[in-house]
Amino acid sequence: MPFRATDEDRQSSELKIFHDVAKALTSTLDLDTVLQTIMEKMAAHFEPATWGFLMRDEATEEFFYAAAVGRGYESINALILKSGESLPRWVIEHGKPLIIPDVNHDDRIQRAGNNDTFADGFSVVCMPVRTGRKVHGIIQLVNIDMRTYSRNEMLLRTLADYAAIAIENARAVHRIQELSITDDCTGLYNARHLFTVLAEEVHRSKRFGYEFSLLFLDLDHFKRVNDEYGHLIGSKLLGQVGKCLRENLRLVDAAFRYGGDEFAILLPQTSKDAALFVARRLMKVFRSKHWLPGEAGSLWVRASIGIAAYPGDANTPQAIVQRADEMMYEVKQGGRNNIGVAGIGIVGTEEARD
Repeated sequence: MPFRATDEDRQSSELKIFHDVAKALTSTLDLDTVLQTIMEKMAAHFEPATWGFLMRDEATEEFFYAAAVGRGYESINALILKSGESLPRWVIEHGKPLIIPDVNHDDRIQRAGNNDTFADGFSVVCMPVRTGRKVHGIIQLVNIDMRTYSRNEMLLRTLADYAAIAIENARAVHRIQELSITDDCTGLYNARHLFTVLAEEVHRSKRFGYEFSLLFLDLDHFKRVNDEYGHLIGSKLLGQVGKCLRENLRLVDAAFRYGGDEFAILLPQTSKDAALFVARRLMKVFRSKHWLPGEAGSLWVRASIGIAAYPGDANTPQAIVQRADEMMYEVKQGGRNNIGVAGIGIVGTEEARD
């Protein structure tokens, strides 16, 4: 006689799934590990021909496949409801599961066409992964036995809830980590994180024979802004400077607020000559930009910049910062609004002068 699972067997199986997932949730904060456990349990229990996990990008609000197994999972997103929405978009808007027993015989679906993926009996379940009204992701099960789904719908909903908890936990930890290394005023990394990143960059550059450069930048006469317009305007100006630095650097570069009106800029795999080009470009941007228009007239911003490079000028994080700082201080002593390069001296150009 073929084996048939009893209600007791199913309950035992579900309890083991809950135990394994709960164990994963409490033993690690690594999102990929927890989601992998959840999806493996889901796939083993429901045995879909194809499945995927769509996750929502917090920055762009777009969805991407964080995991996918089987053939034709991307074709599901080509299915359109007669309302004009895709299946994932419908789930996002309504925040509840979308169950399609047969994509070719469901009145809600536009005709699937001749795509071989959409065979008769092709079923789709889109289960939202959400906390409250916020949808973090969507579990997609394709060609699932609808009788199995009907018997185990609450199990799938519970797994989706576990996935939502994992995502919320991971993002909360990420936000806490970001707060610990980020300067509130400028949105840049803080000085503590500078030395962590520099230590990593020294190790990487030593291993692969790279060089890198560090710019140390100090705003000229910033105290006058605070004295004349107040600290609130001064803080807003620092925020604009932070935004300006982010917008004018490469993605691989990193900008830090070192303290007060001092900033550091790490340029990986960048020679001193290339770093000088970056410094001159930043000074040109500073000169051409209208700062805080309408709030303080239109402030002008100038800067003194020091440059040092690894390994030619220094080979430890502290020594690199000190060398770049020394060159910036030399510029300050020489009249400000200029650039100083370790081993060379002040190298200002006409563009860097008033």
